[in-house]
Amino acid sequence: MDLFLIFVSSALINNYVLTRFLGLCPFFGVSKRTEAAVGMGLAVTFVLALASAITWVFQLLLVELKLEFLQTMVFILVIASLVQFIEIVLKKAIPVIHSMLGIYLPMITTNCIILGAALLNIRENLGFLQSVVNGTGAGAGFLIAISMMSVVRERYENNPEVPRIFRGYPLALFSAGLMSIAFLGFQNLATGLEALIGR
Repeated sequence: MDLFLIFVSSALINNYVLTRFLGLCPFFGVSKRTEAAVGMGLAVTFVLALASAITWVFQLLLVELKLEFLQTMVFILVIASLVQFIEIVLKKAIPVIHSMLGIYLPMITTNCIILGAALLNIRENLGFLQSVVNGTGAGAGFLIAISMMSVVRERYENNPEVPRIFRGYPLALFSAGLMSIAFLGFQNLATGLEALIGR
């Protein structure tokens, strides 16, 4: 039950894109087409799950060696290596997705969701399994957010009634704001449930 709550919390209640505002560059850059958005979401989820596991192990080593000050640098190196691995696999196995993601695939290296989740796992003293579930939930939340945004953007980009001046990023930013407000409702729901259970 605890792991399920961690997953739901990181995917919906504390969605890294829509409530913590991390990873907005690929969120806006890749959400123009649904296929590319889903591919990016799955790649980020995979990297988040692996990065959460590997950085947790590296954190133990850094603490043991009293080298905690190298944490950010080590985490970035781990994340960069994982992204290179994903890029090689996608290029060989699914070249269509690789070409759709284009420049945004290497940008997963600098996607602050990955580093943010790894650092939050350490800050919140999560265990190994909890860290992996939190990372997977963060990836699922990113996948949900970018998929929803791609559906919205495809609908209004092909709608002739939308004035040309609002097409592209202006309407994308407005849509993201509305989605963010909707996801903040999950926080209010969680607070209400906690109060109800607490009684």
